[in-house]
Amino acid sequence: MGYTLKEGNYEKLGVQIDKNALVFTFEGEKEDECAILLYGKDHKLAERLVVPAEYCMGSVRSVRIEGLSAKNLMYNYEINGEVHTDVYARRIIGREKWHDLNRENYHYHIYGGCLTEDFDWSGDSRPQVPKGEMLIYKLHVRSFSMDAGLQGKIRGTFAAVKRKIPYLKSLGVTTVEFMPIYEFEELVFARAPQLPPNIQWKEKKGDMILPPKEQEVERVNCWGYVPGNYFAVKASYSSTDNPSFEWKELILELHKNGMECIMEMYFEENMNQNIILDALRFWVREYHIDGFHLMGASIPVTAAAQDIFLSRTKLFSCGFESMLLERKGAFTRLFVYKDEYQYPVRRALNHISADMNQFLCQQRKQHEAQGFVNYIASNNGFTLYDLFAYQDKHNEANGENNRDGSDWNFSSNCGCEGRSGRKAVNELRRRQLLNALVILMMGQGVPLLMAGDEFGNSQGGNNNAYCQDNRTGWLNWKKGEKFSWLTQAVRKLAEFRCAHPIICRETPMQMRDDEHRGFPDLSYHSSHPWVSAVSAAKEAVGLMYYGCYGDDLPEDFVYIAYNFHNGMEMLALPKLPEKKCWYLVIDTARGKDAFLEAPERVQNQYQIQVDPQSIAILTGRSAKKGAWGGKTSEKRKGRAV
Repeated sequence: MGYTLKEGNYEKLGVQIDKNALVFTFEGEKEDECAILLYGKDHKLAERLVVPAEYCMGSVRSVRIEGLSAKNLMYNYEINGEVHTDVYARRIIGREKWHDLNRENYHYHIYGGCLTEDFDWSGDSRPQVPKGEMLIYKLHVRSFSMDAGLQGKIRGTFAAVKRKIPYLKSLGVTTVEFMPIYEFEELVFARAPQLPPNIQWKEKKGDMILPPKEQEVERVNCWGYVPGNYFAVKASYSSTDNPSFEWKELILELHKNGMECIMEMYFEENMNQNIILDALRFWVREYHIDGFHLMGASIPVTAAAQDIFLSRTKLFSCGFESMLLERKGAFTRLFVYKDEYQYPVRRALNHISADMNQFLCQQRKQHEAQGFVNYIASNNGFTLYDLFAYQDKHNEANGENNRDGSDWNFSSNCGCEGRSGRKAVNELRRRQLLNALVILMMGQGVPLLMAGDEFGNSQGGNNNAYCQDNRTGWLNWKKGEKFSWLTQAVRKLAEFRCAHPIICRETPMQMRDDEHRGFPDLSYHSSHPWVSAVSAAKEAVGLMYYGCYGDDLPEDFVYIAYNFHNGMEMLALPKLPEKKCWYLVIDTARGKDAFLEAPERVQNQYQIQVDPQSIAILTGRSAKKGAWGGKTSEKRKGRAV
């Protein structure tokens, strides 16, 4: 077939459509021998077009090929005799089927493609949820819906997630975080372990023990924390032959429901940082992504935060340079995302060298110019249910002799390892699940729920289910029927958090009455009012929030009594202004009935008795207020359940 080759424009890397021509721009030195390989429908090489050496600027080669159509395009680059898939390819052909063991030469049998659809984004509005109103829900596209009772190709796809948007909204979720959805290789063939060269086995006649035979062990990398094709949507996550279109439909539907879309992006240390920045801009421009959780090593976090094109895009990372926090804007978009919250909370819940000072610092952690993501359980580690059902990890099914996964879980099995028929064990687990959710939702930072934790999802004690593409790694939605009370608890807690914005105040608590309003914004109380008596070993404390602080916040009081002790505790209640009384609204000691249908007026207005290993929440208000007390703004009402 005759094509006309001319010099390209060097403006954008990858393939660009230019009227009746395609422009191929890629990395290649002038001295390199470069060619574009075009493939036919049978995936066999159809054309090899040599790129002239003079079509070069710096280390970039660019060629315009007239007469070539983007439709059904399959291409690769050949550089000095080696075949390379385009790093900037917007579509990857050859991985349409998940875990396809029939793929010949699976690692190299992929091609670049071009996006040709015309998606209608008209009317799209990006939510830009304030950090004080955020509730993040993290999920894995495939595991989320494989065991959800769906039939056919829709299982494990973007379309299945789209169907669950009403459910997510009912939980109070404002932000959905997706584990890697860009194209990556899920097939992994790991060789059996070998002895190091200095102690190689030398077989002798009569040996009773023989050396292990080298063999390949096939696994599935479900999560995708490996090098990927960062400009292409994962084809096997689509129920159609157009993954890009289906992913856009999901994002648009999230936005219509006032929900944000956050992508996890994992990069290895040797990744070209310019490609990273190009990828972030691409997803924002092409897919209207609202934010990125940047993972890996040597990521240009500062450059991304300073990029004016990404100035309204949320960035989640393990930390930011202080220079980025000096400039305070109206919209908070930088979020610290690491595991510093989960360990003090787990230790307090499970009585493992707990430090109450650390726990309280994590509960009130806040910064004017950045947010903090709080989570007790995530994909890396035990599920929330398993945190109270297993003392030790059980990763034998991963094929690594239980050596993989974290050994620092700070978990407790509540008296029985794994499933139990004992009433006392199950009651304690239910209480601990409630306690964990209350703690998470009452923290000042942004709460994050791992998919399934709202209905007691379990992985059988596997705390590293990256290769479990089965019912161990999939969400068990049937369990949601048994744990509907827990799901309802999440909804109630989200509603309570919305009704009392002082809890998630976007600026740090001063722990004093610096505005002369009569009470501090936050105060600690022990057996005596206004005496915190907080020490590292102290296991019970009362926290009082004064809602009068901040813009348009209600003039109400919230008192949270934490008792991690195995015995009963008495905590003092501060005296309220006239016509206000303390009302009990939540008590985890009551199990499934923890959320009171009608607030109970506390008989002794000066102290409260808190049951062992339980949390009680009271509101100080007049008798005319609603069930939760508080006052929810019109904007917050839209996010409340």
